[in-house]
Amino acid sequence: MSQPQKGICAEPNLHAHYVLLNVIDDDDQAIRMKLARILDVFEHYDNEHYEAMVSGVIGVGSNYWMEIYPGLLPMELAPFPDMQCGERIAPAVPCDLYIQIRADRADICYAIAMEVFNLLREHIELIEHVQGFRYLDGRDLTGFITASNNPRGMKKFDVAVVGDQDPDFAGGSYIHVQRYRHDLPAWQRLSVSQQESIMGRRKEDDKPLDAARLSPACHFERLRVEDPDGHPWQYLDQSMPYGDLVDNGLFFVSCAATPKAFTEVLTSRIFGDQTGQYDSLLDYSIPETGAAFFAPSASFIKRQARG
Repeated sequence: MSQPQKGICAEPNLHAHYVLLNVIDDDDQAIRMKLARILDVFEHYDNEHYEAMVSGVIGVGSNYWMEIYPGLLPMELAPFPDMQCGERIAPAVPCDLYIQIRADRADICYAIAMEVFNLLREHIELIEHVQGFRYLDGRDLTGFITASNNPRGMKKFDVAVVGDQDPDFAGGSYIHVQRYRHDLPAWQRLSVSQQESIMGRRKEDDKPLDAARLSPACHFERLRVEDPDGHPWQYLDQSMPYGDLVDNGLFFVSCAATPKAFTEVLTSRIFGDQTGQYDSLLDYSIPETGAAFFAPSASFIKRQARG
């Protein structure tokens, strides 16, 4: 298999920068070359500051892919699945490029972000820049542990990385990002028992609630979606909290071998089950952005840069 980008299956970090960009010129070859140089930037900082556990990801937007890599199309690449059901909305805000930078040092994340931005500056406009951070022992700002169902070890590669089913793009990954804004004042007015009922997990130790307390509308039940063969849809969750004293939430990132994993789970959350039991966490955590990308293998990016 072609070498996946290091950041796809990297272990969690303390800090992250998520950068979303649109390309404003038509110098596609220059962009291809500079994406390869960004990989070199990631590698340089990883070598120079190995203790920081640097990793990075470059994703190319579904709407931009054919401009930068004409004639080569990942088998399942599709736009972000814009959804609405009543007042629940998962909006699409398409972007051309997604740059994810993670490390255990905030200064290193910033230095890489600045170098990458300056490298691309003449070709792009900045759509959004979000700085994520590890909160306590890997919790969301709601106080609950995030990504507790993530696959571990080599299973991460099976879930997150394209294999032989699409040989031209083996080593790549389908990425979906969303920025969720939390209504923390409303959330914090709930009792711990009410919060646990919404999440379907115990707040202290993340263990599932007893069956008698589980609601089909709880967050973790709505995440449990099976494919036609009865196997659970899975993606690798790389989300991190973000925010200041006023605006805060979760920057959600999923990496998967197929975009169906994200789409089916989001459908379950927004539309709910046959009785309309949607994810009740959406009453307190509202998605404000959404975009779909493909992160090709590092070898693909370097090969295409050579023209």
